[in-house]
Amino acid sequence: MSKLVTIYGGSGFVGRYIARRMAKEGWRVRVAVRRPNEAMHVKPYGVPGQVEPVFCNIRDDASVAAVMQGADAVVNCVGVLNELGKNTFDAVQAEGAGRIARIAAEQGVQQLVHISALGADAESDSDYARSKAAGEAAVQGAFPAAVILRPSIIFGTEDQFFNRFASMTRMSPVLPIACGKTLFQPVYVDDVARAAVAGVLGQAEPGIYELGGPEVKSFAALMQEMLSVIHRRRLVLSLPRFVAGIVAFGFDVLQAASFQLIENKVLTRDQLKSLRRDNVVSEGAKGFADLGIEPELMGPILPDYLWKFRPSGQYDVMTASARNLKGDA
Repeated sequence: MSKLVTIYGGSGFVGRYIARRMAKEGWRVRVAVRRPNEAMHVKPYGVPGQVEPVFCNIRDDASVAAVMQGADAVVNCVGVLNELGKNTFDAVQAEGAGRIARIAAEQGVQQLVHISALGADAESDSDYARSKAAGEAAVQGAFPAAVILRPSIIFGTEDQFFNRFASMTRMSPVLPIACGKTLFQPVYVDDVARAAVAGVLGQAEPGIYELGGPEVKSFAALMQEMLSVIHRRRLVLSLPRFVAGIVAFGFDVLQAASFQLIENKVLTRDQLKSLRRDNVVSEGAKGFADLGIEPELMGPILPDYLWKFRPSGQYDVMTASARNLKGDA
């Protein structure tokens, strides 16, 4: 019988790529999510019955243990960017991560891969970064042989980074951002998946791997590259720190005042704290090279999914070509 991997959060942005790759490796894939009916898109990744979404609440021991039964390997992709209800940073990224690792050790799981984040820091003033560091510590304490991956900002077809800012260009001639000088090392989502698969297959030594792409660019420079891809001219405005703080506070208050019915998807005060620190691979850290992976450049990939934000969408190139012909005439 083929081996089984349980992927917590396996229908999300990163998890779906890991699920697809594990199915191609011939493994059975159990995708553990809160809403299995919204995760049916993972089923075609394999032959009928090979990839199955199942219900799980990572805040509950019994739920985590039930979907891990019989698994040879476990991958934890669960994380939150904004606290909503009981899904706080600590509950999900610290306690949830530790719970998965502890139960994996109790059940004799052979391999554990944990997706953390570049910038995880127990001393950070950001609750998000602190909870990520606490999760890593809990994982290593319960499952010392775990492979922990710390990706920088992740890009890809379903990302909430380039897609989000590209959509904003449709509504305004100005593209406001916070901390425009902060450096990032964007990493392609499928490269992160390849690293996770290496961990599942036992091809990676235990420990922490910092994953960054081949290019280091400022937040503002990334926005300029995005604008060149979608053929739009916009003023990239890096807001002064105090202005960004006012914006973040306002949207946090709106979320609280609406009893979280309106989620702050613009900028939270905690996100602003994280944005003030560069998000690049540390010197001397283990990374893609240690996994035998050469990460992809952004240039060839961004147009594949950002074309829909061009003024004429998929016809934008033809429209520009027609303009040139008129000019020649």
